[in-house]
Amino acid sequence: MKPVVVGVIPARWASTRFPGKILTPLLGRPLIHWVLDRVRQAKNLSCVVVATDDVRIAEAVRSAGGLAVMTRPDHPSGTDRVAEAVSGQAADVVVNIQGDEPLVNPVLIDSLADALIRDPSWDMATAVEPLTDPVATESSAVVKVVMDRDGRALYFSRAVIPHERDRGPAGVTRWRHIGIYAYRRTFLDRLVQEPPCDLEQLEKLEQLRALHIGARIAVIRTESHGGAGVDLPDDVPRVEAWLRRMGHGGGTP
Repeated sequence: MKPVVVGVIPARWASTRFPGKILTPLLGRPLIHWVLDRVRQAKNLSCVVVATDDVRIAEAVRSAGGLAVMTRPDHPSGTDRVAEAVSGQAADVVVNIQGDEPLVNPVLIDSLADALIRDPSWDMATAVEPLTDPVATESSAVVKVVMDRDGRALYFSRAVIPHERDRGPAGVTRWRHIGIYAYRRTFLDRLVQEPPCDLEQLEKLEQLRALHIGARIAVIRTESHGGAGVDLPDDVPRVEAWLRRMGHGGGTP
């Protein structure tokens, strides 16, 4: 029997740095519509759900033919919102997809789901891309990852990891974490029952809770995940330029 893979897009209104950004117009269409367009291209998803806490977002999703589920407004993380959205729903794998990346790569979504479908030993999967920009490398806003030889996540940090004590070997690649996750349903249910750990609270990275309780997290490497996120109002012109380069005109999907 084919595994049931549910894609969930958590979309809350009260973004800390950009409230209401999910409905921000990009070339005349709400941001969430662009995200839905891309996510629907993933071949492994049995269905796509937008998990929100705001009626305005739910109405926008439904106007695009999408499925919106109302969730509590007080969730401490997107993972908790995702878990509520799929509670009572049949799912073997759940993919948590950011609602502010209108260029998310559907192939990457499929790759994350594939990792869990093919190998039952993984609890979660996430993604990385090479990190070559020195400014981004030093930025605490950019999350770095180190992995073992089998592609299992060892640690995530806002600090520069690995740390270069002396001159290191040439060609060492640092990796930027991409905030997309696939969870085995049984592990997701366990994860949201766990309290935040000290490392999670220190770094403000919820994936550290998963490592703290022993999760085996597969890390998928990609050269370009297609992401061009909208974090601040100043990001809108840049993302619109990306969309135009991809052949999208004003208001046209």
